[in-house]
Amino acid sequence: MSEVKLAAQTRTEFGKGAARRIRRDAKVPGVLYGHGSDPIHLTLPGHDLLLALRTPNVLISLDIDGKTNELAIPKSVQRDPIKGYLEHVDLLLVKRGEKVTVEVPVHAEGELAAGGNLLEHVLNALPVEAEATHIPEAVTVSVEGLEAGASVLAKDITLPSGVTLAVEEDAVVLQVLAAQAEEAPAGESAGEEAAEA
Repeated sequence: MSEVKLAAQTRTEFGKGAARRIRRDAKVPGVLYGHGSDPIHLTLPGHDLLLALRTPNVLISLDIDGKTNELAIPKSVQRDPIKGYLEHVDLLLVKRGEKVTVEVPVHAEGELAAGGNLLEHVLNALPVEAEATHIPEAVTVSVEGLEAGASVLAKDITLPSGVTLAVEEDAVVLQVLAAQAEEAPAGESAGEEAAEA
């Protein structure tokens, strides 16, 4: 689990105008909350935050106004729907040794059985509980040789030490579907096509 250090400043201006001014300065408004404490409104460096968020469930070490250091994980990220830049981020305060529930991406590896079968990701991310400083970046599942109709359940996935499922053990994570042949639209036959020609 990588830890990224970011310098943040507390902010006292709120609303759309203030948020636009912050974003014009290549920064991102955010809120840090958790542990029953009052939310702390922050201004974060935009480019550094964008790079940090490329890692799922990244652990962020915040240096707030050069006075306090806090650990946080991203809880909610809002992006501009067209241009894709960061508009706002919610960060969840965590402590070393504390267990948190997060969703970890599921990666499949290996080749399915021959026959044009398709792999469906029922869950793209697996809910797990892990210590805040030891959240896995992803879990990998082997689908080598799986036939149509086969499923991979949550309990079948090998998790790193100290990580437990936060979803029912029988939840389907991946399933193999048989490839379906294309059919002619209903009601059309070869004779009707010949008559139209």
